[in-house]
Amino acid sequence: MATDPRPALDPARMIAEARRAFFVMFAFLALIWLLQLANWADDNQLARDYAIVPRETDRLPDIFTAQFLHLNWQHIEANSGPLFVFGFLAAYRGVKKFLGLTVLIVLTGGAMIWFFERDHVYTVGASGLVYGYFGYVVLRGVFDRNLIDSLIGLVMGASFAYLLLNAVPGTPGVSWLGHLGGLLGGLAGAWIFRDRERDRGRRAAAAPPASQAAPTATATATATATGTTTPATRADAPAQGAPSPRAALLKELDDLGL
Repeated sequence: MATDPRPALDPARMIAEARRAFFVMFAFLALIWLLQLANWADDNQLARDYAIVPRETDRLPDIFTAQFLHLNWQHIEANSGPLFVFGFLAAYRGVKKFLGLTVLIVLTGGAMIWFFERDHVYTVGASGLVYGYFGYVVLRGVFDRNLIDSLIGLVMGASFAYLLLNAVPGTPGVSWLGHLGGLLGGLAGAWIFRDRERDRGRRAAAAPPASQAAPTATATATATATGTTTPATRADAPAQGAPSPRAALLKELDDLGL
């Protein structure tokens, strides 16, 4: 009897992950607001000392700090709402995966600025993370083949498509390179951090059991030796117990949550 190799949906676990994601994002926002408070008290010296400065090798490590600092209160206020919403949606499927995604986005967004920004331009701000989480949320459901996440991605993509206007040249005072680098990191993260358990489950379900494959091969060899071929022993005949095309289609729909 065939069994479904995928892990069963556990609502209690999903609620626990969502609660954990909420507190992680709350702590994340608290951290960047505390940093802004320290930056404000020091007359924005933190932002100047730890901003990304293009192609200056001694400032290369600042790609890990600049995206947690802001120029002023208006800057951090504009980023906080989208950062919390997209960050929460990115984290509720697993905090460990979210932390890896964050490192990836920081690297891609920071590297894009450091390599390609104009000389003597200082860049700070969490908007690269906002764009990275946005790209991840939009594309994650496609790679995971998850209906709920696909619908979330569709709604978020349609509702916030205007964000893409700031990921191309043309808006003065905005680091479109940081936005673009963060977005690319988030899109790549949707593939890198896809749900591999579901991939393994689909491959295991598609592979015929060894106990069924061996008798079929033996029967075919015997028929060839005697010079007879029957529909049950033809090499191109479906193996006994193999899923029909209709069963495979139903399984794909089930994988999508339909």
